[in-house]
Amino acid sequence: MEASEDKNKHWYSLRPVVNFLQDKFDLHEDKGTQSEVVGSISRGVVFKGTNLWILIFATFVASLGLNVNSTAVIIGAMLISPLMGPIMGIGLSLGINDFELMKRSLRNFGFMVAVSIVTSTIYFYISPLSNAQSELLARTSPTLYDVFIAFFGGLAGIVAQSRKDRTSIVIPGVAIATALMPPLCTAGFGIANGQWNFFIGAAYLFFINTVFIALATYIIVSFLKYDKKVFLDKSRERRVKNYMTVIIIATVVPSIILSYRIVDSSIFESNADRFVASAFNFRNTQVVDVRKTYKSRKENSIDILLIGEPLSKDLIDNLQAQMPSFGLDGTQLLLRQSDGTDRVDMSTLQTSYSQLLEEKNRRITELESTIERLGPDTLPLVAISMEASAVVDNLHRISLARQFVRDMGGEKVDTLVVCLVEPENPRITVDTGRLATWLRARTKYDNVRIYVEGE
Repeated sequence: MEASEDKNKHWYSLRPVVNFLQDKFDLHEDKGTQSEVVGSISRGVVFKGTNLWILIFATFVASLGLNVNSTAVIIGAMLISPLMGPIMGIGLSLGINDFELMKRSLRNFGFMVAVSIVTSTIYFYISPLSNAQSELLARTSPTLYDVFIAFFGGLAGIVAQSRKDRTSIVIPGVAIATALMPPLCTAGFGIANGQWNFFIGAAYLFFINTVFIALATYIIVSFLKYDKKVFLDKSRERRVKNYMTVIIIATVVPSIILSYRIVDSSIFESNADRFVASAFNFRNTQVVDVRKTYKSRKENSIDILLIGEPLSKDLIDNLQAQMPSFGLDGTQLLLRQSDGTDRVDMSTLQTSYSQLLEEKNRRITELESTIERLGPDTLPLVAISMEASAVVDNLHRISLARQFVRDMGGEKVDTLVVCLVEPENPRITVDTGRLATWLRARTKYDNVRIYVEGE
């Protein structure tokens, strides 16, 4: 009895905290009606007219961004692309048991994917730039983080859509974070250039993003307890439920298998990085290049290029013995050393050094530009002051300063040369027009302002 009373007292002491947290995390307070949310998502499912043209234009913009390696352009394309509609429609239809919405969403989803890939394929086929830039390569190999981004981004998207006020910036933000458009454009690049590994990797990433956004939508719809569609014909209801079950299994099972491979691959690469960083610390031997190959849990390999003093067989055996402690059981360790039988890959070294030199040169150029833009005044005041007296009469002293003219937003508009003149005789006018003309020619600046003391 006393234990029960103590338990009740403990619960009562925690109730204010629980009520506070429930109030803060409550999703029901400002949610829109089910009909409003379903109507809003259903309208975004359809691809025709305006939506279709926006999709085509966004695909061209994203393809251009991938082609010239511009992150800003790719983000702009993701902001304007209407790809989220059919995917959220699929998740919503599963949550409310609406088979008609499911068919419409899948039909428009397939049409949307086809249009995007065809558009990007046409662009990359006629584009003179066929090199795979870093932004494009990033869309060919999904990682564990892509799974998390798609899932949590999908949760944010459906929560925003379920509110009374659906005019927030959440949906565009989700479109950027989950990056649905770039993988489709990368798939088009693979087709246009006959590089099917690009197509498969990009399609893989797009499929993962799609499934987890739809899954997130389904979870939130189920949590909000939206009413499910009721069929008067019970046999039709059973048939629809069977269809929905088949669709769910056909979608979720492959995504689970693919996600497992992504997780396993990410764990392998992380373990391999820890192993190399911890075990390969030698005074006279340096790691130049590490290549990690993931196939399956028992067929992975780590290929390491070394320079310097060759490692002995006993030391190599010791390194291999350490691998299980890093979670690398069954992983093959391949070492390439300059030991007389294996030559150092000089092309790899040259590429690494060239990239490093290029990055340093780029940084130096940026710093020189910054110094030029923000550096101190470098006008030759002594020479100009001596020459000015021969050009204009009645000069006693002059001072020069170079200033930057900026607008209210802080952007640089122009460079201004300010000249302050002290006349020998204040009663005689200084020929400022002639002085200004000469200063423009002398300083190479068009914008010159002259102020005379006492005027």
